[in-house]
Amino acid sequence: MKVHVHASLDEIPAGDWNRLAGDNPFLRHEFLAALEHSGCVGEARGWRPQHLSCRAPDGSLLGALPLYLKSHSYGEFVFDWAWAEAYQRAGRAYYPKLVSAIPYSPVPGPRLLTAAGTERDAVASALIAHTRALAAEHHASSIHCLFPEEGELPAWEAHGFLPRRDCQFHWHNRGYADFDAFLATFTAEKRKKVRRERRRIVEAGIEIRALTGNELDAKLMDALYRFYAATYAKRMRSAYLNRAFFDELRERMPDSFLAFVAFLDGKPVAAAICLRNAHTLYGRHWGSDRDFHSLHFETCYYR
Repeated sequence: MKVHVHASLDEIPAGDWNRLAGDNPFLRHEFLAALEHSGCVGEARGWRPQHLSCRAPDGSLLGALPLYLKSHSYGEFVFDWAWAEAYQRAGRAYYPKLVSAIPYSPVPGPRLLTAAGTERDAVASALIAHTRALAAEHHASSIHCLFPEEGELPAWEAHGFLPRRDCQFHWHNRGYADFDAFLATFTAEKRKKVRRERRRIVEAGIEIRALTGNELDAKLMDALYRFYAATYAKRMRSAYLNRAFFDELRERMPDSFLAFVAFLDGKPVAAAICLRNAHTLYGRHWGSDRDFHSLHFETCYYR
């Protein structure tokens, strides 16, 4: 086996990468490459790609690891600012650091990607060992693997890594026949509250449509990006992602790109931007032109 470092995901054929990545839309070559093509990641943004590939002597791809050299801690959704401050007080540099993650996306999933039929432990060990060598080469303070699958922890721990644990809430469909069947699991008081919230949307005259990438034209994409950017602007911050990224994502992953768009008098006023595969819906971004009671919950959760 031989491990290679790639400054761009385009150096790895999309078909090879996707055979390892599976159906998680955030791990797909199309998603990660769109981040690079649009300039949302790159050295100028503090996300310098250092992706690893592990190949057999015949050139076949045995494994891969999405990897970035970071000069800050933004866009990770794992808050290690206290560590950076501790390094500074000790007179040491916390940055750069190496991070295996999906930029701007706290989505759990595999990070040590391995081909079916390979010796998974050996490939994972080779990828991790090369990551450590790369950290020494770049004088990185540390290596972080964010939101990996639980089954990958032993491979990292075998190389001396320490787990950090946090909490996420995931909703699971327990075979509900419809939304009312789901509400039947609530207390009467909470069930009444949800129904009242949903009635407010109808009473406001708001219509919500679920639109895939193929159903979104340039005008609607303008509105979606305006909503997304407004959410950051309200917090006095610049949006992580640009319009070019969303356009490429819609074009290259139209079936995975799904938006719940709220219309009032025929005009879009809010939207939830999601990604999906055959079994999971990932609600990721939300925004609106103005405030409507309960609209956030309707677009991002109830729909």
